[in-house]
Amino acid sequence: MTSTDPSLSPARTPDASAAPPPGPPSLSLPPLIALSLGYFLVMLDVTVVNVAVPAIQDSLDAGPSDLQWIVDGYSAFFAGLLLLGGGLGDRFGHRTLFLSGLGVFAAASVGCALAPSAGVLIAARLAQGAGAALLVPASFALLQAAYPDRAQRARAVGYWGLVSAVAFGAGPAVGGLLVAGFDWRAVFWVNLPVAAVAVLLTLRHVPAPGRRARAGRMDPAGLVLGVLGLLGVAGALNEAGSAGWTSPEVLALFAGGVVCLAAFVAVELRLEKGASVRPDGRRPLLPLSLFREVRLSATIVIGLLLSFGYYGLLFVATLYFQQERELSALSTGFALLPSVCMGFLAAPLSSRLTARSGPYVPMAGALLLGSAGFLGWLAAGPDTPYAVLLFALMATGLATPVTVVASTVAVMEASPTEKAGTASAVFNVSRQVGSALGVALFGTLLGATGGLIGGLHTSAVIAAVAFLLASVLAAVTGRRADAARAG
Repeated sequence: MTSTDPSLSPARTPDASAAPPPGPPSLSLPPLIALSLGYFLVMLDVTVVNVAVPAIQDSLDAGPSDLQWIVDGYSAFFAGLLLLGGGLGDRFGHRTLFLSGLGVFAAASVGCALAPSAGVLIAARLAQGAGAALLVPASFALLQAAYPDRAQRARAVGYWGLVSAVAFGAGPAVGGLLVAGFDWRAVFWVNLPVAAVAVLLTLRHVPAPGRRARAGRMDPAGLVLGVLGLLGVAGALNEAGSAGWTSPEVLALFAGGVVCLAAFVAVELRLEKGASVRPDGRRPLLPLSLFREVRLSATIVIGLLLSFGYYGLLFVATLYFQQERELSALSTGFALLPSVCMGFLAAPLSSRLTARSGPYVPMAGALLLGSAGFLGWLAAGPDTPYAVLLFALMATGLATPVTVVASTVAVMEASPTEKAGTASAVFNVSRQVGSALGVALFGTLLGATGGLIGGLHTSAVIAAVAFLLASVLAAVTGRRADAARAG
């Protein structure tokens, strides 16, 4: 008996055109975990040491200047050597530089943990900054190469950005737990197992790049001038908070840094113009033609304004909880956790929005929310209920990782693949300089505006303006990018 079931009729057999479209490619996790662990270490060590300062002072008999460099010397060397790290990665391979950076960072962490004196600890912290400067641009470039699909890359960057945001914000709480449970040296020993896992995963799951054509020799003049210029500016910003903006030391560092940077630009312009005819094969450390890409230049400025506002006010908020509210270091870390926890929502949200609309719409909206969040700190006083401050903590905690993820995607999309490490280095330099500038400026305001509460309020207004300017810049850049694609 012949079946009359219409589902068996050849005419009803679905053809290929009716098949559902394939979904996005699955996200390979091992490379993402390896690269995220390296970035986690770098961002954790920016803040994890802060709560250990009193214990370090007692253990090593460190003076105020020593403590300043133990805390901030890491960020100064990180910022000063980032450009070198990006250039080395573009020339010698980002996987090699990533593994080298992890090795330097781990060895320097051992030096920190075993330091018998403040001088040795400072030197080891500077070495940590050097290792961070090698691995961060390489991590960025390897992430770009590992996930070429735009939607897949946005998701990967979302998780990568989440790890960095959580590591930075969780630093005070992690440091407080380690110091309370062990001693201050534990905040450095904890880096070793994380670095070891990152190395193993990188060797197994992050492929080595193909053979590269020789990119030419790096110019020694540009290398020295760039490093000295950035270290001079970063060092001046670090010292300004304690020594004062008009102190001879700060003025000398700042003037020397600016002069070196101006000379660096002149050298790089000359090399870039004559690169095609130079018999020695020298190439500029920083191709200034990168800045002709408006999207990249705008995102670099946004990164500076973002770090200036968020990390500067985070520094003031930490002092507010510890000095004004008299919370312990551990309690202060937990008081800041609502800001950190928003990263778990922000990263997947930002990656989805960025994949759908591009990076500039999420950036503009998040920065506008963050601007409003900073104004929430105007309610802070000596006895303000903690619940009143939750909006400020959560709004800025949501806005910052959303912007970090979206701006990282924007840099990836705007930079040529062969210059991804250099573009990442410039973007991270802008963020580190913005952070140092925010901490130095807001720290100075605490003593010049009627005490801690007055300084907190003034800093909150300045941070809100910085985020608002960044939001406008993101919106304008996004419109221009859309118009260019349409045209």
